[in-house]
Amino acid sequence: MGRPRKVTVASTPWQRGRLGVMRGRPKLLFGQMYEDAAVELAVFPQSGRVFAIASAGTTSMALSRRGLDVTAVDINPAQIEYVRGRLGGAPIKQGTADRLFAIGRRFLPILGLSRTRLRKFLELDDAARQTEYWHRQLDTARFRLGLRLLINPVMLRTVYDRTFLKVVPPRFDRVMRRRLERCFSIHPNRTNPYAWRLLLGVDRPGEHPIAGVAERIELIQGDAATYLERCGKQSFDGFTLSNILDGTEQAYGERLMAAVRQSARPGALAVLRSFAEPAPGTATEWAERDRSMLWGTVSVTPMPS
Repeated sequence: MGRPRKVTVASTPWQRGRLGVMRGRPKLLFGQMYEDAAVELAVFPQSGRVFAIASAGTTSMALSRRGLDVTAVDINPAQIEYVRGRLGGAPIKQGTADRLFAIGRRFLPILGLSRTRLRKFLELDDAARQTEYWHRQLDTARFRLGLRLLINPVMLRTVYDRTFLKVVPPRFDRVMRRRLERCFSIHPNRTNPYAWRLLLGVDRPGEHPIAGVAERIELIQGDAATYLERCGKQSFDGFTLSNILDGTEQAYGERLMAAVRQSARPGALAVLRSFAEPAPGTATEWAERDRSMLWGTVSVTPMPS
């Protein structure tokens, strides 16, 4: 695996290594990934080379176990060092986002969602029963009011930099309740690790942290667009870009996607997530298939040959 190479940064708010307004050294933002790697595993080839935003490393590890060679890039040095540690056997740690979710879970009993009630819900494996339980036991007037207070724009601005809130839709509480219900109406709770972590903050029974194939993962600290611009043509068979464009300016997004296209091999697909709601008429198939339930859009886009 070796020491991560460093690539010059470019203009993107992620380079601060902070989610909030406070300035300082970059921090570990994500100790866990809230992205369902099953999406990437469904669309990427069995072998080849893929590009990934490193984040907490989970998707890169899953792809490496598939047999893919992964170039994992992150502009935040804290994320790169964390993934290096995980590949060397270090335990999972909490990042800023994980701690914020943990704080939110402390309010759930106050809103009527006790751990006992949530565990009973998570042990269900029938979508119809889950939907009925959600409406009858969890999505109550008390919960709806509490969620509206917790994630209203004023509260969010006390925690997150305004740059990252540009993509958050109005009445985010209603939007999130719809996304949660969508997931519960499709995917069995009992086998959904993302539901267990989101609602209880624990791994589902029998779940173990994924172990990546270290020799198949190249770690690079730097900006994704800058790195891809320096790659040769037809370098990658797939791209998993997390929600890198949330909070960025349009010009950066255009630059990044141009770099993706020029470095894509024939048949390559790019997976991109966003908290934003999908545009009218946009297909939501992949957002529905992503069991992490947080995303408004999950796009799987073929790159031009």
